[in-house]
Amino acid sequence: GSVFEDLFEGFFGGSARRAASRGADLRYNLEISLEEAIHGTEKEITIPRLEPCGACKGSGAKPGTSPTACRSCRGSGQVRYSQGFLTISQTCSACRGEGRVIEHRCRDCRGTGRSRSDRALTVKIPAGVETGMRLKLQGEGEAGPHWGDRGDLYIVIAVKEHPLFSRHGDDLYCEVPVSFVQAALGAELEIPSFFGMTKLKIHPGTQSGAEFRIRGKGVPRLRGHDQGDLVVRVVVEVPKRLTTKQRELLEAYAALENGEGSPQVQNFFEKVKSLFG
Repeated sequence: GSVFEDLFEGFFGGSARRAASRGADLRYNLEISLEEAIHGTEKEITIPRLEPCGACKGSGAKPGTSPTACRSCRGSGQVRYSQGFLTISQTCSACRGEGRVIEHRCRDCRGTGRSRSDRALTVKIPAGVETGMRLKLQGEGEAGPHWGDRGDLYIVIAVKEHPLFSRHGDDLYCEVPVSFVQAALGAELEIPSFFGMTKLKIHPGTQSGAEFRIRGKGVPRLRGHDQGDLVVRVVVEVPKRLTTKQRELLEAYAALENGEGSPQVQNFFEKVKSLFG
């Protein structure tokens, strides 16, 4: 500690040996699918961590022996000396404040009292998690030296990208291609979701990029009993190849249209004409 801490410890009687140190916290990066993030899942993981040495049971001393009280501080972890009318207490340099020394070290852990081994765990992932979220497993970190408390384990979530759906908050987005005939005449579509297929009606004259919201088919909210929506974005697909008959029919349609069926096109060219003559 600082000079002032040592001063006040000595003045008020000080403390006994240094408390056992807490073990280190650990981090584990866990990748899950979007479906697992929506429904929740359980994952089996294995983490390497420091455990109490099996040979010396965490003491650090050779099996059959035990640590002994430090002679310099008589097991207190501190040495005291007088300076004028004050008694000053400092951490014992011989035992580093532990109050004990190991004369014969354990060969397996080299006197540290800990050794590395693998720990298998089952991690429960709640529905609604997203990339970057951390789940804390208390007491599943590394063991502290000399029987100190364990640290914690933090599971950091990463959700893999999905080929059909993208996530924005609690809503899911999906692009659905439709033919220009379906867009013009209207249609009933079968839309996939993580809760089964659902039907969606698009009205006649639907434009490319139009969005339709299907309530309650998105991601469950972590803090609540409801869930987000599925937003379907329509993409009108124009055929790249036409048969002779199809071309004839479209040309006949174009001759009959006179711009009435495409108000945005007509409006655009009217603006061009007014601006550029």
